[in-house]
Amino acid sequence: MMKNILLCLAACGLVAFVWSKGGFGGGPQNGPDPRWPIHDKNRPLPPVVDPGPASPPVAAPSDAAVLFDGRDLSQWTDEKGAPAKWKVENGYMEVVAKTGSIRTMKGFGDCQLHVEWAAPAEVEGEDQDRGNSGVYLMNLYEIQVLDSYNNKTYADGSAAAIYGQYPPLVNACRKPGEWQSFDIIFHRPRFDQDGKVTAPARMTMFHNGILVHDNAVLSGPTENKARPPYKAHADKLPISLQDHSHPVRYRNIWVRDLED
Repeated sequence: MMKNILLCLAACGLVAFVWSKGGFGGGPQNGPDPRWPIHDKNRPLPPVVDPGPASPPVAAPSDAAVLFDGRDLSQWTDEKGAPAKWKVENGYMEVVAKTGSIRTMKGFGDCQLHVEWAAPAEVEGEDQDRGNSGVYLMNLYEIQVLDSYNNKTYADGSAAAIYGQYPPLVNACRKPGEWQSFDIIFHRPRFDQDGKVTAPARMTMFHNGILVHDNAVLSGPTENKARPPYKAHADKLPISLQDHSHPVRYRNIWVRDLED
């Protein structure tokens, strides 16, 4: 599947387009751009790319663990380990405001993660108050979920941003209510026996089949208005989805464990 995606991107000329944009890419992303403070609203927004129409759900490979198949939340708990309270119907789950974020019962480190999501079809609010949620690797490293279709916000908080660290290379959002996909290749940080970082976390990602992060090196966990340093943690931690009080929907979530 990855080979086909790359061939499609090359054919469309999008790889060359993305790499030509100073400040948005140009090969591996080696750290947050020091020219721009976190959440700086003067930072240029990613260029808009039309990803084309939504496709049917992408079937999980035979070696993947299916985290949500549209039927129940048996693989998820709330933040305290109790049963998740989000709504499940018609093959998707939907955030129920104020019930809290949910997380997988199992932990993951290095992995390939596929997530499909949709912002509410009825548009309400603007900026960060519009179709807001998030996908967290290891419950620490957030990929922003947001309705970024004709919605101006700070660049490092756009849909598909590595929150507070990297804007996406392009804005590949579909219209509100349409299904979108994230395909994430994540490599966890490594720590020595004294808790010092020997290798930072790295992430490559496609939004609706378009490259939006190219081997990005994370500076540490993601937080609002902060870039905290790494602290040693377990090799495997849960994947989580954020309750930001907006009725964002998720479907067809699966993961492949890439640990050695």
